[in-house]
Formats: sequence, structure tokens, C-alpha cells
Amino acid sequence: MRENSVNILVPRLITAQETYPVRHAVLRPGKPISSCVFDGDEFATTFHIGGYVKDTLVAVASFFEVDHSKYEFNNALQLRGMAVLEAYHGCGYGQQLLAYGEGLAQQKNKSILWMNARVSALGFYTKLQYTQIGSVFEIPQVGAHYVLFKKM
Repeated sequence: MRENSVNILVPRLITAQETYPVRHAVLRPGKPISSCVFDGDEFATTFHIGGYVKDTLVAVASFFEVDHSKYEFNNALQLRGMAVLEAYHGCGYGQQLLAYGEGLAQQKNKSILWMNARVSALGFYTKLQYTQIGSVFEIPQVGAHYVLFKKM
């Protein structure tokens, strides 16, 4: 929906439950809505961001305080459930939402932001200065992923 590209994305903190419809539509289509509930969604240290165009929630991202022992990512946040509704792809909303989340990570004095990124999203994240580490791996019932990270 490129005509929306002139609309401003308004990011704000939301609840885990508010992320589920967008997670479901983008990341888990055809699966039960329960597949959109992640371990740690309700932890006090987890935060969720919603991106709104006018009054419509079009993008979501969740940030979990999780270190990565294999790659020694300490004082880290893990990005999970990053999703933009398909009708709003190509408008820059994902980039804007992620930049907002990175700003919050910096305010929390986090050193690293990392994620298990779908292979199909690799170009999006590398364009935003995320670095791939390790080999491709499979998340059962979800698909092929890479670990990506960025120093804050």
C-alpha cells in the first residue's frame, strides 16, 4: 500500500496481546493464534512496540532481555516477532519501528540487539547494519533463520 508511504508511523509501547493479530497474519498464517504467544511475552523486562498509521496497528516488534551464550552476546536484547502487515510493506514502517526499538534499547544501556531472522528478511536487516553470524538453521514449523546482531 505504497500510497500510505506519506503517512507517518507512530510507534508506541503496547501489550503482548496487542501484537498477536499482526504476528498471526504475518508470521504464523494458518496456524493457531496460540502460536503467536512467545515465552517471556509477559516478563516485566520485555517490551512490545506497535506502529500505527492513523489509528491502524500495522507493525509490531517485541524485545526480550535475553543474552546469547553461543555468541557471547551479553547485556543484550533479543528482537522477536517483528512484523509489518503485507499491505504496508515497502513504506519504510519496519525500518521506523526498528529504529524506535533500537532507541529504547540504547536508553536501557543494552550493548547488543540480536535476533533469529528469517532468511527472507536477511536483506532488510543487513541494510540496517545488522551482521549475520553463523550458519543458517531451521526453527521447526517456522523455517530457515540466521542469527543477526548489532552493537548499540
